[in-house]
Amino acid sequence: MSKYSVPKRVKSYTKVSRSNSENDSVLDNIKRLFIVGVACVLAGFVALKLYLAILPPIANLSDFKPNMVTKFLSSDGEVIKTFNACTFSKVEANQIPKQLKEAIVATEDKNFYNHPGYDLCGVARSVVENAIAGRVVQGGSTITQQLSRMLFLSNEQSFSRKIKEIIIAAQIEKSITKDQILTMYLNNVYLGSGAYGVEGAAQIYFAKHLDQLTLAEMALLAGLPQAPSIYSPFNNLDLAIKRRNQVLLRMYKMHYIDKSTMEKAQAEKVHLTTMPQSYLLNKAPYFCDMIMRELEKLGFTEQEISQGGYKIITTLDYKTQIKTNEAIVADLNAYGLRGDKNQAAVFVFSPIDGKILAYAGGKDYSKSQYDRVTQAVRPPGSAFKPFIYTAAVEKGVSPNDLIDDKPFSAGTWTPHNYGNKYRGEIPVYKALMISSNVCAARLIQYVGVRAVIQIARIMGITTPLEYDYTIALGSNGVKLYELTRAYGVYANGGFKVEPYGIERIESSRGKVLYSASRPRITKVLSTDTAAIMTAMLETVIERGTGAAARIGKPAAGKTGTTDDYKDAWFVGYTPTIVAGVWVGNDDNTKMGGLTGGSVPAVIWRDIMKVAVDSIGSEDFQYPEVKLDGAPRKTNPKLTSSDQGQSNNSRIEDEAVDEVQMVPVTPVTPVQPKNITPQEVQGVGNNVPHTNVPVPNQSNMNSQSSQQAPIPAPVSGIN
Repeated sequence: MSKYSVPKRVKSYTKVSRSNSENDSVLDNIKRLFIVGVACVLAGFVALKLYLAILPPIANLSDFKPNMVTKFLSSDGEVIKTFNACTFSKVEANQIPKQLKEAIVATEDKNFYNHPGYDLCGVARSVVENAIAGRVVQGGSTITQQLSRMLFLSNEQSFSRKIKEIIIAAQIEKSITKDQILTMYLNNVYLGSGAYGVEGAAQIYFAKHLDQLTLAEMALLAGLPQAPSIYSPFNNLDLAIKRRNQVLLRMYKMHYIDKSTMEKAQAEKVHLTTMPQSYLLNKAPYFCDMIMRELEKLGFTEQEISQGGYKIITTLDYKTQIKTNEAIVADLNAYGLRGDKNQAAVFVFSPIDGKILAYAGGKDYSKSQYDRVTQAVRPPGSAFKPFIYTAAVEKGVSPNDLIDDKPFSAGTWTPHNYGNKYRGEIPVYKALMISSNVCAARLIQYVGVRAVIQIARIMGITTPLEYDYTIALGSNGVKLYELTRAYGVYANGGFKVEPYGIERIESSRGKVLYSASRPRITKVLSTDTAAIMTAMLETVIERGTGAAARIGKPAAGKTGTTDDYKDAWFVGYTPTIVAGVWVGNDDNTKMGGLTGGSVPAVIWRDIMKVAVDSIGSEDFQYPEVKLDGAPRKTNPKLTSSDQGQSNNSRIEDEAVDEVQMVPVTPVTPVQPKNITPQEVQGVGNNVPHTNVPVPNQSNMNSQSSQQAPIPAPVSGIN
């Protein structure tokens, strides 16, 4: 080793020293950056405080009056709902109960009386919380900041708006007293159901004035500003009570009330008014609820909608909607269906462009906000039969082919016609016209259950359907929205269109914020099939079970009545309008002989007479389909002679009755296969319909040879 050589451990020590030195340098730089960053933040904080301190007050703030805000308009320019000061009732500070003020302060801004209108620490805390959560979970706004947003700003979620909010809040604090700020806030805050201010909300929810409210009722109102629709007792009473009790707990923790007072108020039952005044300002409440859901999907919050000053132009036809509201009540009353459980729902849309023209989820929104158009799943009875006939037509069955309207059995399943009336050999179109149960059963056995389910799926039915013969008689529940949409395929040449309700959204200054794109249209049936089905369904109205639905214009449709008269339907269409009507009891009890050819058909007729006058009517532009020509007899499976006449049945040639589903002969239950939309290949809302194989002669032959399971008793049908 050279005498000048450096020992290895010395070299190693030198490298470690350099490494430590470099690490120390990096740490020093980070520390310097951190110190500089903190200094900048503190400097900005001080600068903002100084700026806020020299801001001038806002002149005449105490005389401020709320502006008109968001409106929903029909397609023809009529206001159908308004979020405005029509429900605004200004009250003075001495008219607002002390406990209501305390409830609001405890819930919305516990430091209200101690801050200068803003809480920069609270804002910083909310920024950190939101950053950690990756979404807005904490607002950080004081009552004064909320008031500044209500009076002068939009609900845009941005840093610049938050700064403006703080600046205006500081000016408000210099302009009026704390008590005036709180009073103005309580007079202007949106509390749901069209109520602006606590006095309007007290009247809408409880039919009381402020001085008549109990502590529990005040606490319920105080819990609403954060999310009016979510905590509204009209929408979710259980959640509203839970929120109310949280407010009472906060009041207790802030020593506004003692423990016994809190517990007594928490145990109090909620007594809501049965007729909210705000509903007089909402011509289509169920439709407007649907529009609110569409707006939320577009990214608008409820506060933005209620306070944004938007003009929302919808697709609704005002005259048709008003007639829908009137027809439901008048026609139900005329039949003696006046109880709260007696309900009807109506859905009307254009099969051409998808515009929703009228929408009613029940007869009285003030008593029930449950939407029976999109939420209720009820068995359609014979209104489901067109899907069986569509599958048969796709397989090559002609409407003039003969089919046996005679007693029929499949295994131990023995469906019956209404009153045991049978007509012998009749054309297929007549079987649909008179709504023969045994003919529908023969057809589903011929085409196969899978083919029928596939047809229903591609036409728009998404509710689960059992792999079972009994679906031929409408045993499975469906939604009115989906069934009506599916019938639109017949009206529109085999094309399915997705209904929509929002045409355009404009800001308060007239700027277009949203405009509906072209509707999604999908070819799902051949034009010939749509033409044949329409020709057959026209006979239902002309001389069949739907005669009560005649409007003096070209129209087609189908009645539906379930066993024991629990559900009654009529779904029909013209070339430009499709309308579906459901009538039933919410508790699923009998309706005393009511059929689809009675009240539902009458409601449909009354609405459609107005709709065709308002929107227009024309004849179906389909190739001619002759239904009275010489019948063909081409398929022995439809006219088999192996089914004998039962002793208690009788053949009647021309009798036309509303055909109901009758009890299925009890058999040993089997476990039916429940087919969901995703289980049908190529069919489903998330699958492009261009790849959907429409059942036809070639692709159904293999399916029709497969025997469906022996049906179990129909679930939910006695």
